[in-house]
Amino acid sequence: MRGQVLGVDVTTGDGQISGDDGQRYVFKPDDWNDRVGPSVGALIDFDLDGRNARRIYRQPGSHAVAPAAVRTDRNKVVAALLAFFLGVFGVHRFYLGRIGSGVVMLILTCTVVGVLVTSIWAFVDFIRYLVMSDAEFNARYQQRIA
Repeated sequence: MRGQVLGVDVTTGDGQISGDDGQRYVFKPDDWNDRVGPSVGALIDFDLDGRNARRIYRQPGSHAVAPAAVRTDRNKVVAALLAFFLGVFGVHRFYLGRIGSGVVMLILTCTVVGVLVTSIWAFVDFIRYLVMSDAEFNARYQQRIA
């Protein structure tokens, strides 16, 4: 049977399909046989097993919409406060998932000149986070799952 993927849970991989017969069917990640994997809007071909879709393949030339972004609990005000109070140690960078620059800041803090450099760096980050729009902050620092 043919159909279209209606939705996919990005955490479990479970999803729902609308079949050409007007019925809805569910699937598990193990039911998907395409190396690309499920995505909302994909046109597919599948076998039926009751209300479950099995042996699912994407139809050639089918395009789909990428799954929606998954939001994390990262907050720009928290990031700004961490930059202001603990910025010389790079804590705000670790908080935002920028591990590499956080490690650099932490190592630089071990020297007198490094403390001056990381102090300025952290203060610039503090100001940047405060003046940055919420949309730009989310685009830069929120984790996305494709």
